[in-house]
Amino acid sequence: MPLHHAVLALLTQRPSHGYELKAQFEETIGPQWGGLNIGHLYQILERLVRDGYVTRSQVAQPDRPDKNLYTLTPAGNAEVRSWATTASVRTGGFRDEVFLKLLGAVALGSEALSSLIETQRQTYLSELAGLAQQRRAHADEPLVALLVDAAIAHTKADLGLLDSAERHLSPLAAAQGHQTPQRPPAPDHNREDIVGAGGDHDRERGPWSDSA
Repeated sequence: MPLHHAVLALLTQRPSHGYELKAQFEETIGPQWGGLNIGHLYQILERLVRDGYVTRSQVAQPDRPDKNLYTLTPAGNAEVRSWATTASVRTGGFRDEVFLKLLGAVALGSEALSSLIETQRQTYLSELAGLAQQRRAHADEPLVALLVDAAIAHTKADLGLLDSAERHLSPLAAAQGHQTPQRPPAPDHNREDIVGAGGDHDRERGPWSDSA
């Protein structure tokens, strides 16, 4: 539950209400992660309250409805400490739509594979240019800058993967182009088809056939 634990981490600094947590998360993590949906955040907070990691209290406001203030409990502090000090283990495998596209392009032959690799390479190069701008813009925000650096390293690795894909998959794609397209099977004309075309005199006689 990484988002649940991230919320706990933010609450170690001070009690906060929902919109404060949303703003703090987005400011701390930066644009590479994406925004935090406020509805999802309140669902997370409800679960944390239910699990005993957070308490909720109401704070009166003179000109607005009362707001909920969320405070970390000792159990929540212990939970976030345990989470933040243990290694992250990938459990869902490695999934990227590019691999599925490579599967399709290889099946279609060399031209399709070359087209995919070239367009994907240009996409990654454009992403790198945008990431470089983000890196300059967030140079004074260490955590955001670190996340941008990770995105840059990942995108550079993706570019290297395209070079590897071109070397390893081009022979497979070329082989697809040399395969003879299979023709649809010829229709299987059974006795009933012949009857329909030529009359009852071609019908096979069975045990319940009328005698001639």
